[in-house]
Amino acid sequence: MKAANLGVLFLIELGALASAAYWGFTVSWPLGLAAPVVLVALWALFGSPRAKYKVSGAARVGFEVLWFGAGVVALFAAGAQVWALVLAALCVVSKSLALKWGQ
Repeated sequence: MKAANLGVLFLIELGALASAAYWGFTVSWPLGLAAPVVLVALWALFGSPRAKYKVSGAARVGFEVLWFGAGVVALFAAGAQVWALVLAALCVVSKSLALKWGQ
């Protein structure tokens, strides 16, 4: 079960990136390319295990809420409200399990 949650966490990360791209392409093609690039850069700098500027504790929680929240907001802005709610629910459940299991 714990290994499955790690897989879900990874898929949620990809979902947030895809959400940003989807929203961006509904606005313009350059934004469709730039939005996920910005999220990738932020994850590389602050969120990844080998991040240059690691954040922990409350700062980590805040970063992840903003990062994954950006994917949810992007889906809402693109008109995919049901998918935004699905992504938000998956984030809450999976991140809660990860915290409980020390992942």
